[in-house]
Amino acid sequence: MSNFETVIGLEVHLQLSTKTKIFCSCANQYGCLPNTNVCPVCLGLPGALPVLNHQALLYGIKVGLALNAEINSFIKFDRKNYYYPDSPKGYQISQFDFPVAKNGFLKIKSGAQEKRIGITRAHLEEDAGKLVHDNSGSCSLVDFNRTGTPLIEIVTEPDIRSPQEAYDYLNTLKLTLQYLGVSDCDMEKGSLRCDANVSIRPMGQTTLGTKTELKNMNSFRAVKTALEYEVRRHEQVILAGGKIVQETLLWNDEKAVTITMRSKEQAHDYRYFPDPDLVPFTIDYKVIDGVRAELPELPQAKFLRFLSQHGLLEYDANILVADADMADFFEAALKEYPHAKKIANWLGGPVLMELNNRKMNIVELKLSPKDLITLIAKVEDGVVSNLVGKEVLTAMLDEGKSADEIIKEKGLAQVSDDAALLIIIDEVIAQNPSVVEQIKLGKPNAAGFLVGQAMKKSGGRANPKKLNELITRRISGA
Repeated sequence: MSNFETVIGLEVHLQLSTKTKIFCSCANQYGCLPNTNVCPVCLGLPGALPVLNHQALLYGIKVGLALNAEINSFIKFDRKNYYYPDSPKGYQISQFDFPVAKNGFLKIKSGAQEKRIGITRAHLEEDAGKLVHDNSGSCSLVDFNRTGTPLIEIVTEPDIRSPQEAYDYLNTLKLTLQYLGVSDCDMEKGSLRCDANVSIRPMGQTTLGTKTELKNMNSFRAVKTALEYEVRRHEQVILAGGKIVQETLLWNDEKAVTITMRSKEQAHDYRYFPDPDLVPFTIDYKVIDGVRAELPELPQAKFLRFLSQHGLLEYDANILVADADMADFFEAALKEYPHAKKIANWLGGPVLMELNNRKMNIVELKLSPKDLITLIAKVEDGVVSNLVGKEVLTAMLDEGKSADEIIKEKGLAQVSDDAALLIIIDEVIAQNPSVVEQIKLGKPNAAGFLVGQAMKKSGGRANPKKLNELITRRISGA
């Protein structure tokens, strides 16, 4: 067991899904040809003046409220001064002393424990451009299309005590943001990016240790792995009598090591001052209350409601709540077919398998709640077996047909006719005399083997309940 306590703080940068950029009318769109989605404002050309995107502000308030934070009614933007090739103005428009939201928290479940992670601030700012490195290594190119994309930066208190907690926090935060509908949260596109500050200190000590900042982590799993590596490195350095240097590190995923990028800046190095082109203003509290009234049911509240209202197990509720569209699908199906557990079993089993195999979400799958409950009803009524029902689902998705059409065209309806089933049963009994003897000796569970053999002979079409009844009657001579 380590004698050190880990202290982690996270900074999440989230691109907001507004139609236009935060301070100009350029489209906020991913995947355009390099440097085609730009204008004098986002390129920082002389004389061009920024104008705040109202929707970006409302999204910022929405995020703050969902994080249980205080909303600042006084809105001010500042210039964060630094030079880097992807920043055409030589500064970034951000918020310094008056963020849109502050002093919030997010509850996470890490293992069996619930923990409250403090949110220091959530502030609005503009994104920088993107450096594209030439394969030859001779130069780097700059694409300014991303410049001016609206961001909200969410900064935690140093409340996280392990890489696993950091991973759990990020997953909870991402799910919350997806429910809000303010971003697609796609890390591959760069819509969601995370930096981590980590330090260690002797157990029982209250003073924070020297921290390092980790960047260039392209997945939550990479964040966890990078933090685990850095915590081990800190311990090794200190135990060897060395000192941790405060610096910014890049995570190399291939080599699974951190690499020094630069010495760590302090806030005063950025020479923040109010942006003279953006006049401070106040938000009417009616606007904030209006955003609050439009907040959707958030995942943690939905999870608890699914447990209490629908009687689901935690496992089933977790699967449904992990995808807002899946949760909506579940409740839409429930209105037509009031059997929560059965619907949850299908969504968390065969449907989820189809989603994973096809690399789709529930919306893209083009399966309606009515289609699914029709299939579930066919299985429950004994028209098809559970196994065949899964095959019908696959065929429905492949061919775009209803369950009834698939079952009829492929002749998949279960055989429940006594005469037809008895022909199969007699064959199975004749082929397995030892199993028949076990049943006669008082081991009725052995009948399950015979049912399985009969199901194989019928191509999975026989009604298993009917088979079991007829096998028992046949052997007992009733």
